[in-house]
Amino acid sequence: MTEAAALYDARWNAFAARDRAQDGRFVVAVTTTGIYCKPSCPARRPRPENVRFFDAGPEAAAAGFRACLRCKPDEAARDAIAVARATALLDAAEETIGLEVLAAAVGYAPHHFNRLFKRATGVTPAAYARGLRARRAAAALDEEESVIQAIYAAGYSAPSRFYAEAGARLGMAPSAWRAGGAGVTIRWTLADTSLGPLLIAATDKGLCRIAFDEDADMLARRFPAATVVSGDADFAALAAEVVALVEDPNRQRDLPIDVRGTAFQEAVWQALRTIPPGETRSYAELAAMAGNPGAVRAAGTACGANPVALAIPCHRAQRGDGSMGGYAYGLERKRALRAREGVRERK
Repeated sequence: MTEAAALYDARWNAFAARDRAQDGRFVVAVTTTGIYCKPSCPARRPRPENVRFFDAGPEAAAAGFRACLRCKPDEAARDAIAVARATALLDAAEETIGLEVLAAAVGYAPHHFNRLFKRATGVTPAAYARGLRARRAAAALDEEESVIQAIYAAGYSAPSRFYAEAGARLGMAPSAWRAGGAGVTIRWTLADTSLGPLLIAATDKGLCRIAFDEDADMLARRFPAATVVSGDADFAALAAEVVALVEDPNRQRDLPIDVRGTAFQEAVWQALRTIPPGETRSYAELAAMAGNPGAVRAAGTACGANPVALAIPCHRAQRGDGSMGGYAYGLERKRALRAREGVRERK
């Protein structure tokens, strides 16, 4: 298949599925009506032979099509530009930007833009900014001479703000982070499941590693500064909940997790946890939900870096063409988990 044909198929699939994540990335022109729409337009779908795709509204207009009055595709493009500009402003800011200032900078009313930003990225501007600060804090804790210096270098106005926000995201005390996890106790067990042995490990805060085909030695290499011990009776109950996810992934369980990653990785992981059993999302959709629609490859990488399989259900991610994509523990396991949830794979 040529690159042009692959692009056409991906756009048609997004249009057929009314994929809101693709709004603003291209428009759909219908030759029988002479109008162009955004991909998520609620109107009835035309026949494929009556459809043309354009990168943007002005291109469709130049070809003689007019904008749909129902879905207003040009506004979708404007919304996408505003969100992209807002994320750039947040990325570059050294101090906190309030919602009113941010919305005014991109030409929207605050409450409207808050909803628009969350619909496009999966998080509010404030949550996006908190993620950025946490990522900077993680880097600063490795570079600065003291925790206090790291706190201010990351953009926090006071230590209390850091401990309220970044401390929870890092999953351990800042001093422990700097020491590579020293002082943290990790309990573990190796559980039998129908898909093979499953390593389950957790700190006092939550699950930090769930993986097939790993053992205690691999866990110790992953957390070299932590104290790694066998799980007790209380841990066994948590491990049983994880095993139940293998055998019946349709049962929703909000298990506690203690994981860290970049702001973008954490946003992808958060997006994965919102996918109901039996449903899937493309890497493009996950990238958009994580705040960077163009980072499709990075969204796939974030899925591969997921440290707690099942608790963060990366088996529900797939390629834009509907195929499964990769899986850290083998496609047969991914296929089995999806089948247990009722997902029908594309032939």
